[in-house]
Amino acid sequence: MPNKGLLLRILEHDTGGKIFLSLLAVAAVLVSVLNLTVPEASALHVSTYTVTLLGKYLCYALLAVALDLVWGYCGILSLGHAAFFALGGYCMGMYLMRQIGERGVYGNPELPDFMVFLNWTELPWYWFGFDQFWFAMLMVVLVPGVLALVFGWFAFRSRVTGVYLSIITQALTFALMLAFFRNEMGFGGNNGLTDFKEILGFNLQSDATRVGLFLMSALTLAVAYFVARYVVNSKLGRVVVAVRDAEDRARFIGYKVESFKLWIFVFSAMLAGIAGALYVPQVGIINPSEFSPLNSIELVVWVAVGGRGTLYGALLGALLVNFAKTYFTGALPEVWLFALGALFVVVTLFLPHGLVGLLKRRRKKAALKEAPT
Repeated sequence: MPNKGLLLRILEHDTGGKIFLSLLAVAAVLVSVLNLTVPEASALHVSTYTVTLLGKYLCYALLAVALDLVWGYCGILSLGHAAFFALGGYCMGMYLMRQIGERGVYGNPELPDFMVFLNWTELPWYWFGFDQFWFAMLMVVLVPGVLALVFGWFAFRSRVTGVYLSIITQALTFALMLAFFRNEMGFGGNNGLTDFKEILGFNLQSDATRVGLFLMSALTLAVAYFVARYVVNSKLGRVVVAVRDAEDRARFIGYKVESFKLWIFVFSAMLAGIAGALYVPQVGIINPSEFSPLNSIELVVWVAVGGRGTLYGALLGALLVNFAKTYFTGALPEVWLFALGALFVVVTLFLPHGLVGLLKRRRKKAALKEAPT
């Protein structure tokens, strides 16, 4: 009961969050039931492909929440969050590769196929431990978190802000992309990690496993939303917003601005890593293209379209833009990137607070009209 009360207090004034979480719960149950129990010949059947696609969207939504924490609430426009997402994905991919064992093309019980192909004779030291699920999950949050801690400590301590910080974060993810493209790094080079067989003993190709991963993505997204909402409603969250709105004033009254920035940046990176870890077993591959700066820029578009500084707006933007991307890259692949760029320009000029801001304005106008004069 106390836990229930805590959850209610967290969402007390968060109408958008309540609506989204309710819809998420209904969709999770409905999609699972329609996939597993309804025959494929039925019009109500939800295909496994659709389940996987929706699971991928939920991972993107979690990534959008991570960015909204630092951009919407702290004012840090990160163009490098794809790096944290990809690092979490690689940690999960390393675990899944270790589970293949002798079922690989070359039948080596220790070395992944790409290492055998490149004539590696032993497993690199940084692959040790990834045969254990608990160790891999620990690395999913630690690797992005440590990178964010080191990067953020130097950047915020040097008081790098604004566009300069955005450029540095973009340079970070670009450097990692170039590094992971190298075969010598031991992460599969250009091809990355793929051909996964199972997770925790469950066949990744089975419908039940796909549904399980989809439900895990939905549950993780809901938990992450609650935690993020709790953070922004806490004293720490209020200080972070103060840093966003008046950094010099917050520093003048005694707050260690750099520490608050670093905390929220590291926490956001960990959420991005978790999103990447959930993404990889569902799409079946992780390669250096996930580090691409373009991915980070697209992420910014998702949050801007939905409405930054709201959390649920970031979720809405991620789902809508990625649904549009899936449709238009199939129907009109040659114009999708132009449409995405135009969308960002329109939102910047005419919808600075995104779709959520537009809905709030309309609701406010309607309330003013109905108010007695």
